[in-house]
Amino acid sequence: MTKYDIHPLLEKRWSPRAFSPEPIAEEAINEIFNAASWAASAMNEQPWQYVYAMRGTPGFEALWDCLATGNKPWTKQAAVLFVAIKIDTFSDNGNPNKWAMHDVGMANAQLLLQAASKDIYGHLMAGFGSRMVKEVLQLGENLTPVCMGALGYLGDADLLDEPYRSREKAPRKRKELKEFVRKI
Repeated sequence: MTKYDIHPLLEKRWSPRAFSPEPIAEEAINEIFNAASWAASAMNEQPWQYVYAMRGTPGFEALWDCLATGNKPWTKQAAVLFVAIKIDTFSDNGNPNKWAMHDVGMANAQLLLQAASKDIYGHLMAGFGSRMVKEVLQLGENLTPVCMGALGYLGDADLLDEPYRSREKAPRKRKELKEFVRKI
C-alpha cells in the first residue's frame, strides 16, 4: 500500500466513519489513554487532558451535542466520544506553553496507534463547538479543547448514509514524499 516500508500498525491506522455497536471494555479504554501519557512533550510537561464518555450515557449525549452537524450522523454508533484538551501554560511558572498543541498531537497519535493495535479505530474531528465544550465540561481559562474523537470497532460502511458511505469506501491517499520532504 505504501511505496516505502512502514510499520504495519501505521498502515492499519485510519479514520473510519462506520462503527459497530459493540462497546469497548473499560480496560481497553484505559490502555488507549495510557498510551497517550507516554507521548513526548516539551520538558515532559504532558500538557493534555482527556474527557470521554461511553455511548448510551448522558455524558456521551452531552459531548455528541457539541459536534458540528456534519459529524453527528456517523458518530452516533461510536462506542466512545472524547475531547482532547490542551493545558495552555507550564505548570511550574505559568508561562505560555507554545509547544502544547504539538504535544497534544503527539499524545493523540499514540492514542490512535494503541487503539489500532487492539482493532479499535479512532476518528479525530475539528468540527465541534469549542465554546460549547468548554461550557459543558466547565473548563477553566487555562484549558483549550483541541479536537474531539470517536472510538469504536469497525462497522459496515453500507449502513452509512451519503455522503459518508462514499467517503468511507474511497481509496486512502497520501501525498508523495516529494510534496512535503526536501533535502538540502
